[in-house]
Amino acid sequence: MWLGPEEVLVANALWVTERANPFFVLQRRRGHGKGGGLTGLLVGTLDVVLDSSARVAPYRILHQTQDSQVYWTVACGSSRKEITKHWEWLENNLLQTLSIFDNEEDITTFVKGKIHGIIAEENKNLQPQGDEDPGKFKEAELKMRKQFGMPEGEKLVNYYSCSYWKGRVPRQGWLYLSVNHLCFYSFLLGKEVSLVVQWVDVTRLEKNATLLFPESIRVDTRDQELFFSMFLNIGETFKLMEQLANLAMRQLLDSEGFLEEKALPRPARPHRNISALKRDLDARAKNECYRATFRLPRDERLDGHTGCTLWTPFNKLHIPGQMFISSNYICFASKEEDACHLIIPLREVTIVEKADSSSVLPSPLSISTKSKMTFLFANLKDRDFLVQRISDFLQKMPSKQPGGSGGGRKASTADPAPECPPAPAEAADQPSPTTPLGSRQGSSVQEAPTASQGLLKLFQGNSPMEDLGAKGAKEKMKEESWDIHFFEYGRGVCMYRTAKTRELVLKGIPESLRGELWLLFSGAWNEMVTHPGYYAELVEKSMGKYSLATEEIERDLHRSMPEHPAFQNELGIAALRRVLTAYAFRNPTIGYCQAMNIVTSVLLLYGSEEEAFWLLVALCERMLPDYYNTRVVGALVDQGIFEELTRDFLPQLSEKMQDLGVISSISLSWFLTLFLSVMPFESAVVIVDCFFYEGIKVILQVALAILDANMEQLLGCGDEGEAMTVLGRYLDNVVNKQSVSPPIPHLHALLTSGDDPPAEVDIFDLLKVSYEKFSSLRADDIEQMRFKQRLKVIQSLEDTAKRSVVRAIPGDIGFSIEELEDLYMVFKAKHLASQYWGGSRPTAVRRDPSLPYLEQYRIDASQFRELFTSLTPWACGAHTPVLAGRMFRLLDENRDSLINFKEFVMGMSGMYHGDLTDKLKALYKLHLPPALSPEEAESALEATLYFTEDSSSEETLRQEEQERGGNEDSQEKRGEEKGTSPPDYRHYLRMWAKEKEVQKETIKDLPKMNQEQFIELCKTLYNMFSEDPMEQALYHAIATVASLLLRIGEVGKKFSAPPGRKPRAGAAEEDEPPAPDPTQDPALELQPPAAGDPQAKAGGDTHLGKAPQETQVVGDGGGGEGRGSPSQLLSDDETKDDMSMSSYSVVSTGSLQCEDLADDTVLVGAEARGPPAPTRGGGTVDTDWCISFEQILASILTESVLVNFFEKRVDIGLKIKDQKKVERQFSTSSDLEQSGVSG
Repeated sequence: MWLGPEEVLVANALWVTERANPFFVLQRRRGHGKGGGLTGLLVGTLDVVLDSSARVAPYRILHQTQDSQVYWTVACGSSRKEITKHWEWLENNLLQTLSIFDNEEDITTFVKGKIHGIIAEENKNLQPQGDEDPGKFKEAELKMRKQFGMPEGEKLVNYYSCSYWKGRVPRQGWLYLSVNHLCFYSFLLGKEVSLVVQWVDVTRLEKNATLLFPESIRVDTRDQELFFSMFLNIGETFKLMEQLANLAMRQLLDSEGFLEEKALPRPARPHRNISALKRDLDARAKNECYRATFRLPRDERLDGHTGCTLWTPFNKLHIPGQMFISSNYICFASKEEDACHLIIPLREVTIVEKADSSSVLPSPLSISTKSKMTFLFANLKDRDFLVQRISDFLQKMPSKQPGGSGGGRKASTADPAPECPPAPAEAADQPSPTTPLGSRQGSSVQEAPTASQGLLKLFQGNSPMEDLGAKGAKEKMKEESWDIHFFEYGRGVCMYRTAKTRELVLKGIPESLRGELWLLFSGAWNEMVTHPGYYAELVEKSMGKYSLATEEIERDLHRSMPEHPAFQNELGIAALRRVLTAYAFRNPTIGYCQAMNIVTSVLLLYGSEEEAFWLLVALCERMLPDYYNTRVVGALVDQGIFEELTRDFLPQLSEKMQDLGVISSISLSWFLTLFLSVMPFESAVVIVDCFFYEGIKVILQVALAILDANMEQLLGCGDEGEAMTVLGRYLDNVVNKQSVSPPIPHLHALLTSGDDPPAEVDIFDLLKVSYEKFSSLRADDIEQMRFKQRLKVIQSLEDTAKRSVVRAIPGDIGFSIEELEDLYMVFKAKHLASQYWGGSRPTAVRRDPSLPYLEQYRIDASQFRELFTSLTPWACGAHTPVLAGRMFRLLDENRDSLINFKEFVMGMSGMYHGDLTDKLKALYKLHLPPALSPEEAESALEATLYFTEDSSSEETLRQEEQERGGNEDSQEKRGEEKGTSPPDYRHYLRMWAKEKEVQKETIKDLPKMNQEQFIELCKTLYNMFSEDPMEQALYHAIATVASLLLRIGEVGKKFSAPPGRKPRAGAAEEDEPPAPDPTQDPALELQPPAAGDPQAKAGGDTHLGKAPQETQVVGDGGGGEGRGSPSQLLSDDETKDDMSMSSYSVVSTGSLQCEDLADDTVLVGAEARGPPAPTRGGGTVDTDWCISFEQILASILTESVLVNFFEKRVDIGLKIKDQKKVERQFSTSSDLEQSGVSG
């Protein structure tokens, strides 16, 4: 590539001049290319250790004038071919021009200007791709691709100098972190180390320091442990590795989410020497942290943050902290964790103004909101820029949200009520945020009376507080202390959140305020206000739609808090049904998961339906990520964290719990339902209060406190059942003595109550203990632990999936368990590669974790072709892709252009296992429909013979096909109507039952083969033998067999001119123009095609070009002749006949020795002598000629060399190893080709 000219003072150190002229010198790096000796070794080592650019570019061109001592680099190249191209361009375009100049300085200036011009021109062409990576980085990316054979699509994120410990010896080299791989390369004095690990294979990643390894990073996969150390900045490197491994896990967990997340914001001002991807990942990490800290919607993107102070009126202080700005919010977090948090939605802002600076208050900024609150920030570094950004975002606000409120029904622009509820007195009666939305919601869904307020209000009756005695007084005090808090700290979204707020939450939220505060603390309020009418719309859409989720919801409705009066009647049940169905409709990847019903029923007690819906969204999508998907991954991850914390905090109990296996049993029910299913309702609700304020940390703290309180009894337990009883009875007796609700009998308690009930435990005491003993837990530590556990959990789930899939493969398949597992890994890698390099490939979006394991990973035709090429024992050179296409169509029984692992293994087994007959049967089927082109008329004829016993006419077949097409369409439409609900499980039961039926096929069942298909078969065999050591003997044998079979077919034709066949043959030819009798010169037929003729080489599959699948299947030289080539413009039959002729001549003379020609001439003669068959368009295909499988088998058995060839054992293990090596290079050559063709 051309380089911006830079000075080189010593031109010949470590470089050898290869060409020179008066103005330029072409040089090669010592040690590169031939020879090199000790100097070469030293130079190579230096290049690696010092990361010299010569590692990637061992050739360069320098510019020099005669009298000057200074050289200028103008170009470099990774290969001789590349550098020669540049050299020739310079000689042809610049030499003559330069000889005109008198002054040498002018020459240098001209050359530099010219080179800069070329570079600018090249960059201009690259610009639209957003190519902003700096030169140094580009060079490293090139180096990585070249070194590890990575395809174009593999993007480098960053690279670091470090040491890899091989045994006890550190190898200094370079660690390259790309989107999908971790690579390391080191070259020291002739010893090379090259490592490549896929992120999806990483099972453990941690930073540790031991005596043997100084501060190092450990990377484990299923079969190796790697240690890297001596980093310049180990923290940054580890953080990046974590992010990349996390991305890979997300991809395994949920491919749709992964594809959505690929798009990232571009920073406005790129930094030097950092790749765009690295910046993107940093931006993503900051975004996630920002959203988690302030509980903001998932699509909120951080724009920037800056240090400042905030004036807090409640304690008259300027609190230092950070201000964060995004497109819809201004947030503030104090440096001390609990001092103050603030969220100001821009929809609430009325005035932003710069106040006058003073020495006490440098560069202040005041922001006023609709609720008459004013916030004063100071010490802002870049105040003008900040104000500009805020005003830009404010200008965009109205267009996003017309009128700021759902169609004027909720006047938030004029009336502050919805955002910051007004007088506390009113609030006691009905939490104000619920009113406007609840009442509106009732009008849009006219089904059952909708719950427009918390069900608790409707079913509890408004008995005045005085009647409740001490409890009522306590509740009144709580309400008053919250009112005082609202007065001092503000109410609604813009409330100052401080340590005081947490104290109040810990003391318990009063019933009347619970719904409002849950909405605020969870961030659900923001989403609800910005999506007016969304819930009502969802309910309308999802009504009456059937799916697997709705069936499960229906089953669980009456199990949701059946002891509560609110869910003992249709009003509560209908509200619960609507909320759960609407959520399943919004998020089909989660749909519905058990435990969601229990949590949602509690949310409905304290808020309207719409509020409960948005609280559920906040729970499932933000606060408990991945908890409620089909594999409850999130809960398993947090269970792993709980085990780890038990080891840290309660070491003596940890081992006992592991032995008893209790943790896995308890933690899922505790975490998934937030203790609601295991504790009396009024106690568990207090934990939910804290959870909405603090997040998962509270749940973990309480769980640890419960184990701690029962430690002695648990240590004395003998088995899991006993331990579960101890914990169950303890939890049943956790009471809330302050609750004003009438006590609800707890079903769990009724089942586990023993003779002597244990002492009651007050929930507030339990919370207090949990905070005192385990408050050292921090949110960011939990995130760190979540990452570590996620690797473990997802990889163990993947292993389970692998075992399940391998178990589902029938035992008579012939492969060992190890081979099947290896094949599965290769198959899965191919599916995943389509996701990271495939762009918009159909498979990329097709992984649905809710499907049975066997159906989760599937590959399309082009991916199958790549696997087939590298794994098949029947390599056929250029003909292999055609054979792969046929095999794919044979395996793809449901015609969805995707095959699963079982189908794939069936195909492989046919080629590897079984005796000669089985292998030949597999090969025979590849030359019959549906493997051979299903579009042909003749194939259709054969298909009728194959699929139906009676001799039904071709027309009925066509009708059936149309009907089938119609059915498929209607099924698709039905599928669309259902929304994106998963397929009905009964469908899988039917498929399973079908698979269970034993369908043993005998050779008698195989249909006969016509002449065209037979010619194709011969052609495949010829190509198959081309690489074999016994090539000549095999060719001779197959020529003999083919000749014999052609004669048998001829003879058979005389005996069987079946009356049933005639009309059908005629029917197929009705539309054809009558053709003259073919009296072609046999010599013409024997003309071998030109060596480079792609048609002859590629196989007689041109007509396949017309089949839509084929367009995808045939991608390289192998069979691309169908696309847009002249042959496609010919009529159906001409194409067919031309092809059969050319393929026939290949069969005859392809690569035979002269002595074999005699056989072939006889063979052609035999055909010519037969009675003239009805022909079309001057072709030579004989429609009545046919041959059976038994005849082919019998003929092949006469040739021992053919028998040996097919009975030879091939080890698939070696081929799998090779395939893993090529996987990286291979993965995108096909993708690029695909896009090239489609474009």
